[in-house]
Amino acid sequence: MNDAELVQQVINGNENAFRFLVAKHQRLVLHIVGRIVRRQEDCEDICQEVFMKVFRKIRKFRGDSQLSTWIATIAYNTSLSYIRSRNRKQELFMDEDIQSVAGKSIDRRGQKTLEKEEVKQLLLEMIETLPVHYRTVLTLFHLEEFSYKEVGEITGMPEGTIKSYLSRARKMLKERLEQVSKSEKTNIFTEYAEG
Repeated sequence: MNDAELVQQVINGNENAFRFLVAKHQRLVLHIVGRIVRRQEDCEDICQEVFMKVFRKIRKFRGDSQLSTWIATIAYNTSLSYIRSRNRKQELFMDEDIQSVAGKSIDRRGQKTLEKEEVKQLLLEMIETLPVHYRTVLTLFHLEEFSYKEVGEITGMPEGTIKSYLSRARKMLKERLEQVSKSEKTNIFTEYAEG
């Protein structure tokens, strides 16, 4: 079933079609909401709110973009509204964040190198420390694989801004990974000297 047929089925009151729509797009919505809001208990409520809005506004879907882009836009805007309403716009990076992330990943059970799964987890934790617009654009472009145009439709940002945010986000992640790498090398050197 394509997007237009699915939307029409939902408009016609087919509950199974709406359940299918939710199942098909829940990972996308959770991913977007989770990157912006970050508190698990709030994420679940906001995801439900997003799908309630999708249900209420489904008649307004014109098919100009993909259904996933339209739903992602609702998730993005709902998440930003939540942050503004709760005065949680404290998205500035703090040095303690990187230190706590580095501390979690280094010296686990005496290991001297990060294993593949630990590197992946470290990277995800570092993405969480980025300012909200950076991590959102990074998530939409790299993790959800939306095009620049689609990210622009979702966020309302011009393509140049998206490219700039992606570049800055990558640079910040690279610097933070280098910092963790230096910390790990120092830790290994200390263990070797003490051993």
